[in-house]
Amino acid sequence: MDALGSSNANFWGSSTPSPSPSHHAGHVVSSLPSGIGLDDNGAYGAFASSFLVILVSEIGDKTFLINCVMAMRNPRLVVFSAAMSALALMSVLSAALGVALPALLSRRVTQFLAALLFLVFGVKMIKEARDMASDAAEQELQEVTQELQGKEDGQRDEKMESGGLPNQSAQSYLTAITNLAQYVLSPVFVQTFALTFLAEWGDRSQISTIVLAAAKNPYWVALGAVMGHSICTGGAVMGGKLIASRISVKTVTYVGAALFIAFGIYTLVELHNEQ
Repeated sequence: MDALGSSNANFWGSSTPSPSPSHHAGHVVSSLPSGIGLDDNGAYGAFASSFLVILVSEIGDKTFLINCVMAMRNPRLVVFSAAMSALALMSVLSAALGVALPALLSRRVTQFLAALLFLVFGVKMIKEARDMASDAAEQELQEVTQELQGKEDGQRDEKMESGGLPNQSAQSYLTAITNLAQYVLSPVFVQTFALTFLAEWGDRSQISTIVLAAAKNPYWVALGAVMGHSICTGGAVMGGKLIASRISVKTVTYVGAALFIAFGIYTLVELHNEQ
């Protein structure tokens, strides 16, 4: 009879306590890949790293100056919304590429490549800062202004020569998409979006976002990148010319170089400690 009672107890689960919900939740959280949780210290470190990298990379950059010039000629809100749309899209795409990278390479190889790229960027920025003139930001601002003015003059001349009708070169796929977008959206929005997106593609900040997302929490890396871009773009739109003339881009470049080198060394130390 005791044996039968013991068997029934085991069958109904009375003798073996069921795991508590907190135990089950803890098991689920512990089974997640490292760096994906939103409540661990690595997540906040990923946010801070991405935010600081974007901040020191974008101040005085060509994208910064393009948005500055566009805001001086067009409504600031339209320029800001267009630039941030392009930069947010770029940040999300870069983070997605960073997520896909560990699927092709091991985590240790990805971290080593990230550390190597940070060190290379840091050394390159030191060289750029050393060769940079004291008024480099003002000179580049003038170059960007002349470049944008030349593009506008060229488009105006083409339209006058063709009598307002599309010529053969305007039949390309990219031009057709741009013209369609300008019918739906503001031409200033489309122009700012295209200029910003193309200027950021392959830039140091995009590559940094990719390697950070590969080595750290991709969600917080993308969020930090968007926040960093929003501050830089807001500064460029509201008073980019004043910022470019008052802040030493050479000093910012040196600070950025030190930050990149520090991230590279820190990543190598983390890699060594995991052995």
